[in-house]
Amino acid sequence: MDPKSQRPEGRNRGVFSTLNVAIEYLNLAREKSSIAPAKAVFGSVCDLLPTIRDSTADRKDYVKLGLACADVCRVLDRGLKSKHADQLSQTLFEAIQHLTTTVAQIRGSIVELGERNLISRIFLANSDKNTIAAWRSDLDRILQIFETELALHTHVAVSDIRHDVASTREIVSDIRTIVKDQGVRNQTIRALTFERSILGESPPPPPRACFGRGDLIEKIVGLVETLTPVALIGAGGIGKTSIALTVLHDDRVKRRFGENRRFIRCDQLQAAQSNFLNRLSEVIGAGVKNPENLSPLRPFLSSTGTLIILDNAESILDPQGVDAQKIYAVVEELSQISNISLCITSRITTIPSDCKRLDVPTLSMDASRSAFYRICDNDEQPNVIDTILERLDFHPLSVTLLATVAHQNNWDNSRLGREWELRQTSVLETEHKNSLAAAIELSLTSPMFRELGPDARELLGVVAFFPQGISENNLDWLFPTIADRRNIIDRFCILSLTSRSKDFITMLAPLRDYLGPRDPMTSPLLCKTKDHYSSRLRLPGYLESDNPRFTESRWITSEDVNVEHLVNIFTSFDVDLDDTWGTCANLLMHLYWHKPRSTVLGPKIEGLSDDHHFKPQCLFWLSLSFRSIGNHMEAKRLLIHTLELQRGQGSDDGVARTLWRLGQTNRMLDLYEEGIQRSKEALEIYQRVGDAEGQGRCWNCLAELLLDAKQLDAAEEAGLRAIKFFLDRGRESAKEGRLSNISKQPSGSRPPLTGKIYFLGFITP
Repeated sequence: MDPKSQRPEGRNRGVFSTLNVAIEYLNLAREKSSIAPAKAVFGSVCDLLPTIRDSTADRKDYVKLGLACADVCRVLDRGLKSKHADQLSQTLFEAIQHLTTTVAQIRGSIVELGERNLISRIFLANSDKNTIAAWRSDLDRILQIFETELALHTHVAVSDIRHDVASTREIVSDIRTIVKDQGVRNQTIRALTFERSILGESPPPPPRACFGRGDLIEKIVGLVETLTPVALIGAGGIGKTSIALTVLHDDRVKRRFGENRRFIRCDQLQAAQSNFLNRLSEVIGAGVKNPENLSPLRPFLSSTGTLIILDNAESILDPQGVDAQKIYAVVEELSQISNISLCITSRITTIPSDCKRLDVPTLSMDASRSAFYRICDNDEQPNVIDTILERLDFHPLSVTLLATVAHQNNWDNSRLGREWELRQTSVLETEHKNSLAAAIELSLTSPMFRELGPDARELLGVVAFFPQGISENNLDWLFPTIADRRNIIDRFCILSLTSRSKDFITMLAPLRDYLGPRDPMTSPLLCKTKDHYSSRLRLPGYLESDNPRFTESRWITSEDVNVEHLVNIFTSFDVDLDDTWGTCANLLMHLYWHKPRSTVLGPKIEGLSDDHHFKPQCLFWLSLSFRSIGNHMEAKRLLIHTLELQRGQGSDDGVARTLWRLGQTNRMLDLYEEGIQRSKEALEIYQRVGDAEGQGRCWNCLAELLLDAKQLDAAEEAGLRAIKFFLDRGRESAKEGRLSNISKQPSGSRPPLTGKIYFLGFITP
């Protein structure tokens, strides 16, 4: 039967197509070659391949052998393109002759095989295998000679050539070059590119959406186009892989690199140099088995422009991992190859120095909404979703998990809001067990983190506990028992578990929620931290601005949120902790003097039993917090409650102080008579106990109240008494009192008193 009339069916169709393409290639190579020995061997293989196609297409061993011959010829052809016959060494000439002989032996064996009957085929099967193995060994040796003698730019391992090895991109490139001159049919090219086992691996598909990353992606594409090594750094779930895949499939990148875009998931490798080099060889299509270093891959890598993305590279670049220095050296060399564009995504910052580092930020509110509603299309009560997204710090993975959980459970936004309030980030686990916890635990199980020792996890939990993070300036007094505290904190940042924001070590909200201690009482380090803050708060909160110690107590202005959270959480677990409620009172005092604002502690303070030792103090300073923000009615209500408790405890100083503050608060409410009465009651107590400074404060308050009540003579008398008390106490600032010139003039020469008397309010607010 005429071979051309055969119609291959089923699985043989791919074999026929591949063999036909290889035959066309070698025919063209033979016609173009000017070196006689090469033309001869190309012709021999051209004769061999149709024999295999027409006689033994169902024998995979012969097909592989034939294609191995074709591939060796291709290597020879590529190496000889810039050489002449007189440049061939004796070794190379002998290798070409040996290849010609081997090809002839293979063809003769196939012809003989066709002439055997069934019984002899079965009987001689083992002999065939041994013969084929010997020929494969010869081909390997010949290939090594060709590579050595010709200094080729491509390495092909014959031992791993599959049945469609001829369908490589290198062959496609060669045929396209020949097509330009010889007019080979376009369907040949299409047949080549159709074969599934093209040299190298195709990258994963791009994400369906990548919201809010346009500017960053544009920047990365620009760097990739110019072959600038780039590293995307960020915490787990920040979106590094999605960004990298979007870049990989960008139209400009496709035009720049064509099919030479490679993607390696490093977290799927067991960290070892051999595993990484093997995987690199597979992905780029070099076919080198078990390379010991980058040397056998270097000619292949340097032959054409290629984009290589190393995703989740922290798993191989961890300085404490297996073969860490060797792998780092390999990656560093990859970043230095002139035609390689290297892109790394990593949680850790230990990247080659040539890489342009880009820190991946969280999403914007708009991008977070888009990511959420792409999965969970429910626009009811959008404010509920906005609140949760904000509390997630717009962390991409958390947003995606939140939407997926709502979608899988068919929750409306109202139900999702309730589940969030009950479970916080523990709600972020899908039915397929994709969870935030899994992403975070990858960092906690890394060699670098484990190397930090037993203190690291609890210290990380303390950092997670505080909303503002911890100040680097306070590490020594906060954690005196951890000797290597600064190094550990640095490693947290390298691992992207934390980040630096001004002077603070901070953490994304989803990580904080997962890593923070569930019960603060079970964390000895956190309890010690609370004690350290309590000690600092015992410093006087009220100090005059010209006093050297005034600055000492202003630290609260940068850490007020942390201390407020500390008190709020500890009082939630044990309402009877006297030292914590003492810390609460001192915190409110410091806030009043240095950073007046409202506080979340109010309901808990009012919820204390009236016989609690610290309730009067906490209520007193809470009332002043309301006064400082202008809510004088609430301040008065709390002061009245405080007064009742102080009287019940029999505290003269507490009662007098509260009465004095009530006098001031009534003045702000235009209740002058009531204010005068409260101030006089306070004055009587201070006179009885002999507290001169307290008397001065009361006289000053009375002066202000009397002035506002238009009782000018009484106001002046009260103001002068206040000045006298402060001068007697050595308060030099009283000399700067804003008492008008009226008080210094004889009574007969006084001008009208309308609004010109300013008493000593600047001394005590």
